[in-house]
Amino acid sequence: MVVLEGEAGDGKQIPTEEAEKDEAKPPTLLSLEIFRITKDAQQQHGLRHGDYQRYRGYCSRRLRRLRKVLKIPQGDRRHYRRRDVTTVHLTGTTAESRLLCVPLLQAERAWAFAMQLRQEANTEPRKKFHLISRLKKAYAHAQTLLQLAEQSGVCDARTQLEAGAYAAWLGGALLLELQQWRAAADSLQRAQLVLDKLCAALPQDERTLYKQKVEELKPSLRYCAYNIGDQSAAGDLVAMRGQGLIENLDTLMAQAKESRSGVMREVEWRGRRVTARPEKVRLFLITLQDLDKSVADAATAQAKIDILENILMDCKDAISALKDEMKNDPKLKTASETQISGVNYLLSYLMYLRLMRTIERNNLLVQQAEEARRNNQQIDGKKVRPHDLTRLYEIILQNYTELQQLPGFEDDAAYQKEIETQMTAYRAFRCYYIAQVLTGLRRFREALAMLERCSAYTAESIASKLDDKQLVEKLNVLKKDIESCKFEVHADSVLEDDEEDEETKYTSSGKPYKDKKPLVERLDEYREDTQVLTKNPNLYKIPPPMEAIPCKPLFFDLACNFVEFPSLDDKTGAADSKKGGAGITGLVKGFLGWGKSDK
Repeated sequence: MVVLEGEAGDGKQIPTEEAEKDEAKPPTLLSLEIFRITKDAQQQHGLRHGDYQRYRGYCSRRLRRLRKVLKIPQGDRRHYRRRDVTTVHLTGTTAESRLLCVPLLQAERAWAFAMQLRQEANTEPRKKFHLISRLKKAYAHAQTLLQLAEQSGVCDARTQLEAGAYAAWLGGALLLELQQWRAAADSLQRAQLVLDKLCAALPQDERTLYKQKVEELKPSLRYCAYNIGDQSAAGDLVAMRGQGLIENLDTLMAQAKESRSGVMREVEWRGRRVTARPEKVRLFLITLQDLDKSVADAATAQAKIDILENILMDCKDAISALKDEMKNDPKLKTASETQISGVNYLLSYLMYLRLMRTIERNNLLVQQAEEARRNNQQIDGKKVRPHDLTRLYEIILQNYTELQQLPGFEDDAAYQKEIETQMTAYRAFRCYYIAQVLTGLRRFREALAMLERCSAYTAESIASKLDDKQLVEKLNVLKKDIESCKFEVHADSVLEDDEEDEETKYTSSGKPYKDKKPLVERLDEYREDTQVLTKNPNLYKIPPPMEAIPCKPLFFDLACNFVEFPSLDDKTGAADSKKGGAGITGLVKGFLGWGKSDK
């Protein structure tokens, strides 16, 4: 800007050519990485621990600071006047990307409030309505952000795509709460499609965040497909529960049970029908229909174990609900014998399911331990030993013992025979690993005896024609392993006998015995001692034997060792005896041969 000479007094300014060129330049494109900003803020302000209230407070404080810096306050301390970010702000000369953060933070704040209300709605059902209103508010702010990004013309393509995916995700979350399954699935699929396109267009180091978001959308999409009636998604709920993706499985199953083949009212087991009366029992039995498919579709053994553990927790809750009803329902207390036996029959059936699924879980643990032992790997930082596998088979046999003691089946011969046949097979595996433990302890005779018993159990189990094909295959493999293990144990016992022979020496009577003297006490005797080369050589007795020592004196006479005492031979008569022996008598004795004889 310059001042012309003729108008200097007036103080008027006109733009120069350079200033006109600057104003004619197009505005700089605004860019906002929506998912990265929200993810960083969530991880740093509470959502790492599921604290939605803390994150909501952060969004409020951040909004207040942004409005103050961007100079778009909503009134003063006394009066409130709403001011939203519009396209005018984005096309102005002072436009910056932080303007887009205002509707983004408003949507995040409303969404965090809704998630907080979801946690509280478990105990206060009325908060469900407030939750839906907050999600509607979050979706409205997300739509505002999308309109600003698309209509202003100053946002780059990445910002527009991310705004569209963000709005579609919040719309899907709202429609899920409203139980509009097909519309929710369409919205979530639209968000997933946009995120997949972003992953393909971005560099390799920036794709991780969007891939994680795509994985977060998959459980919701499968649940929508399940409620719409897609049979391919019918078995996914149990797997999602096992992965920790759906917490309230009971509620979801209650909402979706009408779309299944029918509501389960009766249970048929071993030729008898009983009514599944409590609601939790019915929900558990519906869940159990898709369990086998979910376990088969699991990728790893640990994933299968997680699914079974969640089912076991549901079974425990169903048993508790049935026991509470039996205790509190006055009709059951005054009912006839037939009705009481029917409820007890249902209780025995639930206990049977719990024990059988526990055995299935323990078999998976055995499979996992055997693979780790075969590959010389560790589980939870510990090496797998035969003791661990023996313990697992002990637990399985204990579960079968509980199955034998189920109320109402103590006198059922067919049932008891089935359980006894299964127990015989698992006794064979237990004996095999006990033999391995005994082999490690160098107790070869006991190990061979256990292998003989294991062989007898295996032959009996194979001859009984078990229905479990997988168990029969394991028994056939065990039959081959028993023979090889017998040869190994026999060879180890022969080698140990040879070592004992080398360590034995013979006395004059010809009887062998082991020399238990340590090496330090027989250094003057040479013989080949292989025990010295073992891990426990007999070199020196430790701790050394006790020796008697003088008591501590009251004082020390250090000069006693250097004192020369005078001779006392003249006083004791020793000198006279020496002189007498040297006289005539001594000479005669020596001449005639008398005197002392040399011995």
